[in-house]
Amino acid sequence: MNAGEQFERLLAIVRELRVRCPWDRAQKLADTTRHLIEEAYETVDAIGAGDRREIAEELGDLIVQNLFVAVILGEDSDHSLASILNAAAAKLIRRHPHVYADVVASSVDSVLENWDRIKQDEARAKGGAKGFESTGRALPSLMRAEKLGEKARRRGMDWHGISDVLAKVREELDEVEQALARDDLDAAADELGDLMLAMANAPRFIGRNAEETLRRAADKFVARFAALERLAETRGLNLKDMHSSQIDSMWQEIKRAR
Repeated sequence: MNAGEQFERLLAIVRELRVRCPWDRAQKLADTTRHLIEEAYETVDAIGAGDRREIAEELGDLIVQNLFVAVILGEDSDHSLASILNAAAAKLIRRHPHVYADVVASSVDSVLENWDRIKQDEARAKGGAKGFESTGRALPSLMRAEKLGEKARRRGMDWHGISDVLAKVREELDEVEQALARDDLDAAADELGDLMLAMANAPRFIGRNAEETLRRAADKFVARFAALERLAETRGLNLKDMHSSQIDSMWQEIKRAR
């Protein structure tokens, strides 16, 4: 079967399960959010690992979850799967006038500028144009911070390069330390937030994104910590009983070895 036929088969299974499976029948629209998020993140994790077989499997699970949400939505609204697909196709065409109309866009930046303008026009047509403050509000904070930086860049404000970002990080770190010296924890928290906002935008200046950069760092920390525990065990040591300088010495030893 071709992709269209396979899609119809999968949709038929999702609809049948909604009718015949007790768990599927019990689900309400609000119940689907956790599963959507889980499947999306599992797909992202598979992409990060580079395992194409795992990517395909997790992507299939994500598609199933999206179909399940669409089936539930269509039960008590006019938003059938057909209308959802039609609206999505129309939106893609509308937001790519450089492909489907006579607009010229010769660079990624010009494509994104057109995209932002079209989104604003759509919002105004609905009676409520979204301002800069709405950018990425539904995203995790790290991703929102990066998206805000990207949007500000397209509106004319950004650092010139990563050296400027790092200078801002040092400035914010100084302000954190000054607040701590005053024992002003509220101010310290505010300055830490400013520092984190700047750091979230640093990776894009070297062609990376904040989420993947931090994910890789977390994975590296997990691997090194596991090695630290193994090394401590082989030496008959317990991390809880060790001085921080001892732990740091072993940590540096592991870093040199990996």
